[in-house]
Amino acid sequence: MVDAARSTGAANPEAGEIFQILRDGRARTKAELATLTGLARSTVSSRVDALLASGLIRPAGEAVSTGGRPPARIAFNPLAGLVLAVDLGATHATVAVADLAGHILGSRTRHQDIADGPEPVLDRALADAAAILGDLGATPERLVGVGIGVPGPVEHSTGRPTNPPIMPGWDRFDVPGYVQTTFPVPVLVDNDVNILALGEQALSWPGVDDLIFVKVSTGIGAGIISGGQLQRGAQGSAGDMGHVQVPYSHDSPRPPGDERDLEAIASGTAIAAELRAQGIDARASSDVVALVRAGNPAATAATRQAGREVGEVLATVVNMLNPSLIVIGGSIARSGEHLLAGVREVVYRRSIPLATQHLGIVQSQAGETAGVLGAAIMVTRHVLAPANVDALAARG
Repeated sequence: MVDAARSTGAANPEAGEIFQILRDGRARTKAELATLTGLARSTVSSRVDALLASGLIRPAGEAVSTGGRPPARIAFNPLAGLVLAVDLGATHATVAVADLAGHILGSRTRHQDIADGPEPVLDRALADAAAILGDLGATPERLVGVGIGVPGPVEHSTGRPTNPPIMPGWDRFDVPGYVQTTFPVPVLVDNDVNILALGEQALSWPGVDDLIFVKVSTGIGAGIISGGQLQRGAQGSAGDMGHVQVPYSHDSPRPPGDERDLEAIASGTAIAAELRAQGIDARASSDVVALVRAGNPAATAATRQAGREVGEVLATVVNMLNPSLIVIGGSIARSGEHLLAGVREVVYRRSIPLATQHLGIVQSQAGETAGVLGAAIMVTRHVLAPANVDALAARG
């Protein structure tokens, strides 16, 4: 498949709109498409032929005849191209190859330190990508786009991380430009919580249009889906709740003058520091999770209090955005119900009744594939947008 985003043609301007109908995977005849679009059958036929030539759709057998020759059906061809998806965390990297329907065809996960810097981290990810393509028997030319999630703020229009607190050496680094020296296709970069929100919605909550995904790990952030669309804000910083100052509550053990932000109080790193102050050996989020799972009472209490602090910020978010679902994920959420219980305790008490009347607060269900799936979705939405499909159909 030719990369649509590198095409500049504008013929068949409505081929892209016809293609959107077929993206659900259901096979249809040209007559059915004419009925759905209101276009003349001759117009539909020419545009379907262009889509067939591009490879984005394929013949899908024959429909039942109503007299005469049975009409041919066509359907979306998810294997017309491949997408590279990369989920970079503070201490891990997952690389996957997916088809155009978002199905993961192969993946690899490795431990890493994001503080190693952009070149070493990206080089390892690109090497894993090449290995996965080799395992699939696919050439790099089949890639149509790359999606990358990073654990820090990103200027989405340029793909450059901006003052990321846990990513030394990454500030303003040209991630798309660096990756395109290996794979010359469109490269989209976003905050990891945004792609996690997309992946969580697709895997576990496809019918939910108003969802907030909150990641509590080395850092804290939120991905906001409102009206079915991911909300990035003007510069791409929407959802950065980790840097919101936590409102003081008389229930909190913090002193009234404590002006730290949420990440400094409730992240895995912050919980570990609190436990060390109590004489307990905890250096990272993984240590906190291990202690909670082992039944350590101090770690359990600190994790539940972290949930309450997260809830203090989320209560305001709920009143402002009125989501129908809040999904809590990240490494600390995997320690059990304690973090979630703290969040629920405060959100249901402090948010207005109308906003919480049907609000669900649940633990992430998507697992480790949510990030790469979200990155793949981000890319396919771009590559398969109507304008890009129009250009591809023109070349086809």
